[in-house]
Amino acid sequence: MNGTIENRDAFLKKIAEKLHHTPKEVPEKLHWLHTPQESVYQNYSSDQLVDMMKKACESIHTKVYQTTSKAIAGQLDQIITDYGAGKIVATKDPRFAEFGLTEVLEKYKIYSWNYSDGHVAIDKAAEANIGLSICDVMLAESASAGLFTDKNKARSVSLLPETSIVIVPQSLIVPRLTQAMQMVEDRVQKGQNLSSYINFISGPSNSADIEMRLVVGVHGPIKVAYLIVSDL
Repeated sequence: MNGTIENRDAFLKKIAEKLHHTPKEVPEKLHWLHTPQESVYQNYSSDQLVDMMKKACESIHTKVYQTTSKAIAGQLDQIITDYGAGKIVATKDPRFAEFGLTEVLEKYKIYSWNYSDGHVAIDKAAEANIGLSICDVMLAESASAGLFTDKNKARSVSLLPETSIVIVPQSLIVPRLTQAMQMVEDRVQKGQNLSSYINFISGPSNSADIEMRLVVGVHGPIKVAYLIVSDL
C-alpha cells in the first residue's frame, strides 16, 4: 500500500515563516570569517599523514600494511591468504584493474558486486569471508576510510563479510574530516556526480554499551585491514 502526504505545503510554509524564509527560497550560502579547522595539520607531509594514520589504527584494532604500486598484487595476495581466503566479494571499481589486480581477483574467483543481481549480490556479500574495497578518502586523524557508495560500490561489501580489506591510495590520505568535505565540495562545484551516501569506517564493528564491555562484530566486520599503496 502506498502512503500519502497530507498538508505538506501548509506544513512547509509554516516552518519557512518561523525561519523568516519564503517557501522554496534558496538560502544564501554562509561564508565563515574564521576557519581555524582548516589549519590543523596543514603542514603535514604525506609520510607524516601515514604515520598519523598508523598511530590511530592502534586504538581501533586495525592492521595496516604498506606497499608500492608495483608490489601491490603480491602483497594483496598474501593478505588474502593470511585472512583465510575463502569466499570473497569486491566492489566493482575500475581502480582494481589500474592497480594491476585483475589476476588476483581471478585467482580467488572474487565476486565483483553487480547491483543488477539484486538480493543475490547481498547474499554473496553475507556469505563472504572477505570484503575488498578501495577507499575514496582516508582520514589520518581517526584512520577512517571514506567510501562514496553508489550502485557499483555498495556498503554491503564492507559491512557484511567477516573481514574488510580496504586498499588506501596514499594520495587520498587527508588530515581530517574538514579536508574530506572540502574534497566533496570541490567535486560538486566541478559538476561531478557524487553519491548521497558517504560511509566512514573506523575499524571493526564494536560496541561497549553493555556494562562497558567491548564487543566486536556487533553489526559489521570482525576484522579490518588497510593496505596503503603508493599511487601509479
